[in-house]
Amino acid sequence: MLETEKNELRIWLVFYLCKGLGVQTLLKLKQHIELDQLLLLSEMQLQQLGLKPDIINQILHPDYSYINKLENYLIEQKIFAICYDHPAYPPLLKEIVSAPLILFCRGDISLLQAPQLAIVGSRSATANGCHIASEFAYQLNEQGVTVTSGLAGGIDAAAHKGSLAASGKTIAVLGTGVDVIYPKRNKLLAMQIIERGLLVSEFLPGTKAHAANFPRRNRIISGLSYGTVVVEAELKSGSLITARYALEQNREVFAVPGSVLNELSHGCHFLIKQGAKLTENVDDIFEELGLFVKNGLYSKDEVLNCDDEEPLLAELGYDVMTVDELSNKTNIPIEQLLTRLLDLELSNHVERVLGGYVKLRRY
Repeated sequence: MLETEKNELRIWLVFYLCKGLGVQTLLKLKQHIELDQLLLLSEMQLQQLGLKPDIINQILHPDYSYINKLENYLIEQKIFAICYDHPAYPPLLKEIVSAPLILFCRGDISLLQAPQLAIVGSRSATANGCHIASEFAYQLNEQGVTVTSGLAGGIDAAAHKGSLAASGKTIAVLGTGVDVIYPKRNKLLAMQIIERGLLVSEFLPGTKAHAANFPRRNRIISGLSYGTVVVEAELKSGSLITARYALEQNREVFAVPGSVLNELSHGCHFLIKQGAKLTENVDDIFEELGLFVKNGLYSKDEVLNCDDEEPLLAELGYDVMTVDELSNKTNIPIEQLLTRLLDLELSNHVERVLGGYVKLRRY
């Protein structure tokens, strides 16, 4: 670890350990002062910034002895601490109101930047439910999507295993420290994820399982992801909490229907009634999100921001061009070309007209 990175981590650990100091407060303070200067201010100067006395006291008297031990432990255990302003911090997670100040990670931290979809569901899932979760995860991985879940039994574990059976791109968000595996029966699975995927937690290393931690974990699962897929969930369950967070974060929610006789389907049916996308296969997910993944992954936002560097737009003019002509010019197979044209049509970059497509003028 470079000296500058070590100093930056130390500063963020001070903030992290200040009870009552969250990301929103720090972002407001950043409008007036560089955050690394906060630790150099006097009590009066901190008061002038509007900080409460208990937070001021914690900033003025950091426990550097504990911080030193924590830094050494992170190095020994190969645990990455990704601070809020670190380049590897996931952009989607920054969009949520209560984003974690630090993410503690074990494994491939590059996955934090990868496009993700969450798959969650019941711990006491049926064999069919686990099969669906595993198959969805496998297919998503094959299409370049990282699957995020919570390392719980049932659906979560099946989603992670399905991902590992494919490319191995999976993120497990824990309600414990990343060095504490819960439930213990998933220890081997966790080790496999560390080797090929990523474990993530906002909790300090050594944090044991506590009921209050798991709802907090759920907001990170949904916050990291473009959308959350719920496979089998009871009406009162953590999976529905994750779905609620996804809705609050303006993310998509997908629900897999099941038998009306199966209590584990009731939560999914409730979500569908509330407007969640009824999901029978991964194509339903891609269609809803506007993702095209066979030749690369694009989100709706990325399509919306595209310009003439987009190959299709570079070839397509304001005169009508047939699909065959476009295919010949771009060397894109027609099946894939039609999917990409649909994305561009949805983002108002092209229009389908009699005889083919035209590019829309941008003002």
